Amino acid sequence: MSAAKRVLIAGASGYLGRYAVSEFSKRGYRIRALVRNPEKIKTAGPHGEPAIYDLVDEIVIGDVTDPATIEGVCNGVDIVFSALGLTAPDPKLTSYDVDHLGNGRILEQAIGQKVSRFIYVSVFNQDKMPEIPTIKAHERFVADLKASGLSWAVIRPNGYFSDMGRFFSMARSGHLFMVGEGEKKINPIHGADLAVVCADAADGECREIPVGGPDIYTFRAVMEMAFHACGKSPWITSMPMWLAEGSLMVTGLFNRNLADLLSFAVEALKFDHVAPAYGSHHLKDFFAGLASAGKHD
Repeated sequence: MSAAKRVLIAGASGYLGRYAVSEFSKRGYRIRALVRNPEKIKTAGPHGEPAIYDLVDEIVIGDVTDPATIEGVCNGVDIVFSALGLTAPDPKLTSYDVDHLGNGRILEQAIGQKVSRFIYVSVFNQDKMPEIPTIKAHERFVADLKASGLSWAVIRPNGYFSDMGRFFSMARSGHLFMVGEGEKKINPIHGADLAVVCADAADGECREIPVGGPDIYTFRAVMEMAFHACGKSPWITSMPMWLAEGSLMVTGLFNRNLADLLSFAVEALKFDHVAPAYGSHHLKDFFAGLASAGKHD
């Protein structure tokens, strides 16, 4: 591969985005990072993801919900990689604004620039949760991408280690609520392992790639492991599914955007999320790393 190949990484300051920068950089790509706040990438992320400021060749400070700030973002790039999406409730924005319309603005420019490949990170098990707003937004963009005429790859991870890190944060506070019995299974993947799959997808035919990590756990086992990592006895309170769904309805009356994001978390606990296994990083080690970092805070 020519070292001059350029990749635009959208969502570069996020958990996966940082690892993607690192992986594409290792492979000799020149990297243009799209971020809203460049200061954020000068330090390591909250889940151990690397500082990447020194790895990027070019930084575009922009917001995909403000078209003027991302004008020309695809100029001169060969590949677009987007891990861009709304991950926290926003009073003004929805998943539709960011995941669908925001990525769509990048796609329009990618089409205009005739980029050779567009790699997009969506969600695993999307067909089991089609009415969840975040899934709907992701999949609307996937449909746009497939219809674009560009060469594409859609990566479908079942869960990041950083998502499991939220269980760790709650365990460290001493108590964890669990929706249902926690018996459904998942094999989440570390960002570094997922980034390898994403970079590998830069070549080849148009395809969807479901991705999980090397170890399968029940959600309850993940929670118990989080407690053990921070040296606490597991204290988990199970909330019946009907109660969780009722709470969502009430939340929706006051905060529609928060309810939309939480609906994904509740729906996801209704079935297994076991995807094809990739990588070599283990969740137990990840939790141990978070525990160790916490001792030095």
